Amino acid sequence: MDLTPWEKVKLARMPIRPTGIDYIERIFEGFIELHGDRLYGEDRAIIGGLAFFDDIPVTVIAQQKGRNTKENIARNFSMPHPEGYRKALRLMKQAEKFKRPVVCFIDTPGAFCGIGAEERGQGEAIATNLAEMMMLKTPIISVVISEGGSGGALALGVADKVYMLEHAIYSILSPEGFASILYKDSAKAETAAKDMKLTAQDLYRFGIIDGIIPEPSGGAHNDYEFVTGRTREIIEKDLKELMLLPVDDMLKKRYRKFRNI
Repeated sequence: MDLTPWEKVKLARMPIRPTGIDYIERIFEGFIELHGDRLYGEDRAIIGGLAFFDDIPVTVIAQQKGRNTKENIARNFSMPHPEGYRKALRLMKQAEKFKRPVVCFIDTPGAFCGIGAEERGQGEAIATNLAEMMMLKTPIISVVISEGGSGGALALGVADKVYMLEHAIYSILSPEGFASILYKDSAKAETAAKDMKLTAQDLYRFGIIDGIIPEPSGGAHNDYEFVTGRTREIIEKDLKELMLLPVDDMLKKRYRKFRNI
């Protein structure tokens, strides 16, 4: 399906696309959700916990959108507060301690920029995740399943392997925000989407991501089993390879990957 960047933006934002929970339910077994950052509170925009992948214990973390207005309000439209990122980091450090690989599903327009989030250290929470993930002594795989916006997405994106779905987007901010800043007109979002090079195809060409996961005809929402199955295949291949790497070699490769970017 040949789509323009703006058409991909609209497709990535469709509320009927599979969300983080849909991937967790179809790819992993025995998921147990864990809550709270042990510092301030619980953030429902990020879910995370323990699960099995082919009898391998793993930690799974996902940014979670809602299906309707009520669910989106409860999930803050998948825009995490700092406690969400601190919860994610707590689970990653726990995974490191018990030698569990980490799998992240990215799906957010960006971190929440409200006054309370800023007061509780939103920028610091994201920056700490970036630094800690770079040196986390366990394999990390991240998949952008729909919308990956700004540092809010990157805070789960410092990984040994980073993938995007075929019609997902990954960018420094929304096309509307980009257009407002650069063109002084948010109505030029379609032009911005083209100029930002935010599609999976663009980012693969630039070496930002490691691969593109194909979607069924018309988009991921048309066949949940197809797209989660293809995602499972990627995770299976990479986990086997990463778990065989000595930790020092894995960290050096991760460091070189992001230095190259």
